[in-house]
Amino acid sequence: MQSADLTLTLPESMQLPVPEWVDDDVVDREEVLSWQVRPGEDAVYFLSLVTGDLEAVRELGETAEVARTADVTPVEGADAFYVYAEVPLREADTAFMSTFDAPGLVVVPPIAYTATDTVHVTVLGEDDALSGILDGLPDAVDATVERVSEHGRLGGALAGRLTRRQFQAVAVARDVGYYDVPRDGDLATVADELDISQSAASTLLRNAERALVDAALGG
Repeated sequence: MQSADLTLTLPESMQLPVPEWVDDDVVDREEVLSWQVRPGEDAVYFLSLVTGDLEAVRELGETAEVARTADVTPVEGADAFYVYAEVPLREADTAFMSTFDAPGLVVVPPIAYTATDTVHVTVLGEDDALSGILDGLPDAVDATVERVSEHGRLGGALAGRLTRRQFQAVAVARDVGYYDVPRDGDLATVADELDISQSAASTLLRNAERALVDAALGG
C-alpha cells in the first residue's frame, strides 16, 4: 500500500473566510483530526487541534460569517486547544473534498493547515487511486507531491507538543535556513528574528527539538 504527502495551496474561494480584523498570526498550526460533510444540512463539521491565540480564535468562532457554531476547549497541560465547529458547505468545498472521495483512497489524519492557504495532507491507497489525485483536484489548487512511498510511518498530532513560542522559534529557524544542510542561517539570525537573546533562542529550539524527538520515538 502506497502513501503520498501533498502540500496544497488553496485559492481564496476555498479558504476559510476570515474577517479583516483578524491578524495573520492568530493560528500557528491547525490539525484537522476528524470531519464530516453533510450536504443535506449544507454543512461541514470538523474537530481540530490548534496552536494559536485561544481567545482570538474563540472570538472568531463567534463570528457568523465564519462559523455557524464553534466550541473552543483548552487542552490540559498543553499550549493548544480543540475547536469543534460547523461551517457552511460551499460549492468550492464540495469540489475540493470530492477529490479525496475516490474509491480506494483514504486520507490519513491529521490534515495540517500551516497558513490559511497552505494544507499538508497524507493520502493512502493503491497506485491507480493515488495517481488520479492530481488530475482530480480543481484547477485552482496548486499541488506539490512531497513524498510517495510504502506507508509504514506512525502518524500523530504535533500541535500539542510545542508551546506557541517554541513553534514560532522552529518555524523561524527553518525559514532562515538554520536546519538546512549545509546550514545557511545561524542562531544569531534566529534570535534577531524573534527579538530575543541567543541564549533564549537556543533554549527554545532545544526544548522544541526534544519534544519533536519524543513525538517521533513515542516518548
